[in-house]
Amino acid sequence: MDDLSTSIPVGIHLTTHTVQDGQASDYAIDVEGQIVQIGETIYLRYQEPESDNEDEDSNVPVTIKFLPNGDVTLTRNGTNRLRMHFSAGKRIRATYRTPYGLVPVETVTPQLRVGFHERPFGGSAAIDYLLYAGEQLLGNYKIRLQFTV
Repeated sequence: MDDLSTSIPVGIHLTTHTVQDGQASDYAIDVEGQIVQIGETIYLRYQEPESDNEDEDSNVPVTIKFLPNGDVTLTRNGTNRLRMHFSAGKRIRATYRTPYGLVPVETVTPQLRVGFHERPFGGSAAIDYLLYAGEQLLGNYKIRLQFTV
């Protein structure tokens, strides 16, 4: 991923609907990012603004990787580093690194849809997942992503 010379600017619209402890919340962003294909894998990279801080230096680098088998990984490299792997119908361990140590979590993905289109190149993803710490449900999430060059 070091060679970004072939990356293409892309407009990104992302919404997340979250339910935690019975409380629902919604989050939406429109940002510019970069997309690049390496082999059969497509990488989408962007800077996500910190929700409680307007300082541009506090933006969180996010990478969404679309794998050839239809799976998706999402990595957030902020103060807390989170790497999740989504595979339809599967329970998969995730890595959540905080300043206080590693927190074991798992994702269960009941729905995962990814599509791409040409002229102009773009795509979309719908990821519905449950996040667990052991057997405890931490939250129910619905990510909707659209991007176009």
